[in-house]
Amino acid sequence: MKYLRYTSLPLLLVLIGLLSLPFHGCKPDDDPETCDTCLVAYKPNIYIYPSQATKIDVQVSFPHGGKIIASEPEYKQGWSVMVEPSGRIDEQYDFLFYESRQPDRWQRTEGWVVKQSEVRSFFTENLRRYGFNNKESADFLDWWVQRLDVSPYYKVYPQTNTIIDELIQLKFSPQPERVLRIFYLIEGVSKLPSSNLSEPVIQPFDRNGFVVAEWGVLMR
Repeated sequence: MKYLRYTSLPLLLVLIGLLSLPFHGCKPDDDPETCDTCLVAYKPNIYIYPSQATKIDVQVSFPHGGKIIASEPEYKQGWSVMVEPSGRIDEQYDFLFYESRQPDRWQRTEGWVVKQSEVRSFFTENLRRYGFNNKESADFLDWWVQRLDVSPYYKVYPQTNTIIDELIQLKFSPQPERVLRIFYLIEGVSKLPSSNLSEPVIQPFDRNGFVVAEWGVLMR
């Protein structure tokens, strides 16, 4: 009995220590400022171009947890909107806007290092190469270039359809023929990194037919 009593004490201390550790996870009610394994996707804009004026239902879901924390028009249980071929939504919006919080499972092996002085020129060319049109690119540049003026360098990791779909799924009814999704995970750094990132392969995007395009930014 003495043996059992004394050997159980270290085990008890270990259990207490484990229980005192913070829980790592992203649940729907977590606060975005305190969820230590979550990142906020800032200002994803969803541009929709049906072949003809169409009533379109859009839903966003999070397979690994997360939630929308801001939206315009208000998301509620989804969006149900009338969209013109020009992309005009309900005669007042150019895109569906939302921000969301979800687990940080974004890739950091492929990307680019960009000097602060070259941020605008980099994203101008990069967005064009991925397949965004002039209006979509201008919206990105107008919002983000002025906000990327703090660090001398930025690491830019592109998150493409497959990666984004794993964490944030979009469901459309009717379904578009082609969907372009790019989120940039951006990390400011004080000096040029010593190790190079793998160069991403950019696939051409065909904008014919019923097209949806979405860009967003994740910051570290």
